[in-house]
Amino acid sequence: MVYFRRAACPEGPDPGWVASGAVTLFDVPEAPAVIGPTSRVRLTVAYDGGDFHGFAVNAGVRTVGGDLTDAIGRVLGHPVTITCAGRTDRGVHARGQVVTFDAATARIGQVARADLVRSLNSLCGPAVAVRDAAVVDDGFDARFSARSRRYRYRVWTPAEPDPFSARTAWHLGRPLDRALLSLACDPFLGEHDFSAFCRRPKRDDGEASLVRRVLDAGWTEEREGMLGFEITATAFCHQMVRAIVGTLVSVGLGRLRAGDIRGIIAGRDRATAGDLAPAHGLILWSVAYDGWSS
Repeated sequence: MVYFRRAACPEGPDPGWVASGAVTLFDVPEAPAVIGPTSRVRLTVAYDGGDFHGFAVNAGVRTVGGDLTDAIGRVLGHPVTITCAGRTDRGVHARGQVVTFDAATARIGQVARADLVRSLNSLCGPAVAVRDAAVVDDGFDARFSARSRRYRYRVWTPAEPDPFSARTAWHLGRPLDRALLSLACDPFLGEHDFSAFCRRPKRDDGEASLVRRVLDAGWTEEREGMLGFEITATAFCHQMVRAIVGTLVSVGLGRLRAGDIRGIIAGRDRATAGDLAPAHGLILWSVAYDGWSS
């Protein structure tokens, strides 16, 4: 559905955006700033991160947030600033990313939810797909209202590559001991300082806390040869999941013992944990809020 600006008419005030039949790009040379009351909008977004330099808007490079921000501005006719539940790195994917932004109430009231989703997907798809849109309470924030995030990491173990999962799974090419993988997950549960598994952020006001609380972690076999690691936590620090997966794979290959994990966590030394797993196997699977999950 295309939204275009209707010319002013004598019957009443500017009716704003109306729909035409086909989907195409919008001609909005200079989007005006938001004037008047605003409404908070929530989007559920999926994307293949392989061709993006991460999520966060970054001038000069293509990012998921940059594409999405531009598309929303085109559809609504005014610029927006988006907030996401988790800033995924370059090459990382999402199935249930959550985004919020404030839109002019007059605009969003004239655009049906299904039409907003359809218009954004016509501009951003297929690499980025908006799965759902909703107007929510003004106090809802994609990042700060989240209760937990769930990530999935996929590992393809057969020697031969799988072209249908090459962009979304780590082709390890070697079998992993499932029993050892399961044993090595238990020490991660609960609240710990994850310094051994995180990239420490640079801050001028002192070191940031890397204490996080993991609610669930485990491995499943999605299909023959495809293993999936899922982990849920109230929050994650930078590169935490990829470092955990790299360490668990070392256990599954027999390079580390499952019993070594507790000592690695307690030691808080990044050099003692495994290498980072490749970014393209990681998916932000879902985000949970009070009464709703993506």
